[in-house]
Amino acid sequence: MYNPRFEKNAFKKEVENNVKTLFRKTVEEANQQQLFQAVSYAVKEVIIDDWLATQKKYDEEDPKMVYYMSMEFLMGRALGNNLINMTAYTEVKEALDEMGINLNAIEDQEPDPALGNGGLGRLAACFLDSLTTLGYAAYGCGIRYRYGMFKQKIEDGCQIEMPDNWLKDGNPFELRRPEYAKEVRFGGNIRVQYDDVTGEMRFAQENYESVMAVPYDYPIVGYNNHVVNTLRIWDAEPIVDFELNSFDRGDYHKAVEQQNLAKTIVEVLYPNDNHYAGKELRLKQQYFFVSASLQEAVDKYKRTHDDITKLYEKMTIQMNDTHPTVAVAELMRILLDEEGLGWNEAWNVTTKTCAYTNHTIMAEALEKWPIDLFSRLLPRVYQIIQEIDRRFILQIHAQYPGNEEKVRKMAILRDGQVKMAHLAIVAGYSVNGVARLHTEILKNQELKDFYQMMPDKFNNKTNGITQRRFLMHGNHLLADWVTEKIGTKDWITDLSLMKGLKPLAEDKAALEEFMQIKFKNKERLAAYIKEHNGVEVDPRSIFDVQVKRLHEYKRQLLNILHVMYLYNQLKEHPEIEFYPRTFIFGAKASAGYIRAKQIIKLINSVAEVVNNDQSINGKLKIVFIEDYRVSNAEWIFAAADVSEQISTASKEASGTGNMKFMLNGALTIGTMDGANVEIVEEVGEENAFIFGLSSDEVINYEQHGGYNPMDIYNSDPDVRRVVDQLVDGTYAHGNREMYRDLYNSLLNTKSSSRADMYFILKDFRAYAEAQKKVGEAYKDTESWAKKALLNTACCGKFSSDRTIQEYIDDIWKLDKVEINL
Repeated sequence: MYNPRFEKNAFKKEVENNVKTLFRKTVEEANQQQLFQAVSYAVKEVIIDDWLATQKKYDEEDPKMVYYMSMEFLMGRALGNNLINMTAYTEVKEALDEMGINLNAIEDQEPDPALGNGGLGRLAACFLDSLTTLGYAAYGCGIRYRYGMFKQKIEDGCQIEMPDNWLKDGNPFELRRPEYAKEVRFGGNIRVQYDDVTGEMRFAQENYESVMAVPYDYPIVGYNNHVVNTLRIWDAEPIVDFELNSFDRGDYHKAVEQQNLAKTIVEVLYPNDNHYAGKELRLKQQYFFVSASLQEAVDKYKRTHDDITKLYEKMTIQMNDTHPTVAVAELMRILLDEEGLGWNEAWNVTTKTCAYTNHTIMAEALEKWPIDLFSRLLPRVYQIIQEIDRRFILQIHAQYPGNEEKVRKMAILRDGQVKMAHLAIVAGYSVNGVARLHTEILKNQELKDFYQMMPDKFNNKTNGITQRRFLMHGNHLLADWVTEKIGTKDWITDLSLMKGLKPLAEDKAALEEFMQIKFKNKERLAAYIKEHNGVEVDPRSIFDVQVKRLHEYKRQLLNILHVMYLYNQLKEHPEIEFYPRTFIFGAKASAGYIRAKQIIKLINSVAEVVNNDQSINGKLKIVFIEDYRVSNAEWIFAAADVSEQISTASKEASGTGNMKFMLNGALTIGTMDGANVEIVEEVGEENAFIFGLSSDEVINYEQHGGYNPMDIYNSDPDVRRVVDQLVDGTYAHGNREMYRDLYNSLLNTKSSSRADMYFILKDFRAYAEAQKKVGEAYKDTESWAKKALLNTACCGKFSSDRTIQEYIDDIWKLDKVEINL
């Protein structure tokens, strides 16, 4: 479809002008990074026309708007995705080809914005894409991290954290908006004063330190609809850049302390909070972007509305996990202290405005702050939480007279901690889980007391992914094939149409085409692995992939222990029939998560031994892809044959990587956990490889103190050998202590924590049997092709478009907007 806004000659001229004005060069003289910048600014010119049109429409129609609060937005590269959503990729590619510019090459010049890490952040990005494509008004609200989490380097098999300086060449798509800057205050004391006329108490924060939050707006382009929403990420700047008086007096530290405070707040995503200073910084970050976002949201509302008590009619705040839940108390502070509302009025507005998504039952994500830290850093916010807690405890007493156990379990302030998830549930008008199983566990286990007291708040919204990035952009060969076979491009905004591929499961020619596309994507990934890892992998082998955040519950350890088991089998029985397998890992471990980093080291140590063993004839290869991120993820999903979704049942809230693999025709090997349950319902258990304990069985074991892994160690010689290899030096150049902690985590019942708390040995044999079935199934090429095709054909439910429409229908009640240019 011809896109008149990208008329070829005019676009070429714009690129030439940008090269000249930005870099004082001609196109022929410019390097690849400069060409990327010039092309991006030319594309941004067109985006801004739509951005202005969108804002004008919002001003005219005054739709209700969602503010999506998230510590992470894992956006991925913008240029290619924007061109796809503007339906201009072909025109721009042709224009650049004529100029001697390779679009793919300059796309590779764009760094991934370092604004997120895992599934939480990628989900937020998918949601913004879907909100905009569906035509709903939205702001994403987060932090403009200067270095993100880190750039991962693997040296001697170990993770090394390097600064991810993604902004060093600038970000051509962002706009700095200093006119909307807000002051954010920390610490100090609260002075109570009384109004002489009304006698009401007023609260003033004194002796605080503060920073200026300055927003940078990043366009979110909807697919083929001219709608452009905004990701607003906040940078921190000092109120006063440099105190010359302090410097002249010799107080050099005082002279730059505001600058240092501002710099520290936005430096990194998820600072290491194994120490007090790290906890304090993380809390500062959360309050910083929440306060700035809410101050501006209220101001924006007041620019066109007079009655602050009706705020909830025009905006809703969705808190993405517990990180932004200080929004509850901050909105109360603004309404009470700045807008002059009484408590009941402010509470009515807040409880009709805030909604909460719970993403995990893992304790470290259900944030709890030490009261001494919280009250010192956010004194007024803490006072408000005290009052919310006091009133909520009265409600508990009214509903459950004399039941102090209920108070103990549900209070917001308890045991010297501020329990943020409790605050979100008490104040939120909606509490949702992110997969049906996860929501049921919240209702019946983790948040059972809250569910019993306020059942109407709880609902499920199974996560989804955007097919625009993870099929159209990441796997254009398959995307074009799907369009040809279905006979329409409408699947791009209605993924349920993928079911039109189901009849092709009986079409041999179509199955061959489908698998040929898979093979080409495997060749592409094999070339990437050769370039970045120096390892030759055979695209004819099974590509068995586990890429995700490194956490013990996701059980990368189970995966690599099984690889060690397979290697033992091949060494002992070189004659056995074994279909060649390439195991591909990709993951970052949090900087302070020592055991997760040991698992990365183990994976690379096993790879070093196995990949260099000529005797197994290349039947087994192991690859750890460095610095896993959105841009290389797109290639990995497209190439995968097998999707490893092997979390301990009941621990994975949803997973979205599982959906991206499914979309691209990979078969799941996994537990019945998170969204795996719903994936299997859609595609059929015969088209997946399911194993292991159920969530009910895991929960039952946990309630009774776990199980004894020594029983399995003593009775299964294969397991015993693999576990012993952790401490016999096999994969550590004779060092018997390198992996002692991993060994102890599996077996040591005398340690302070329960041994094998993620049931790795308990599920090992079932996992090995499921993996054996994978190898057998892959040999039947036609049957495998059917299974792979049916995974793609049955993925329709897992579009983030469907998820977002459910949020809108059931929670947010937003107004749809159409823009006609």
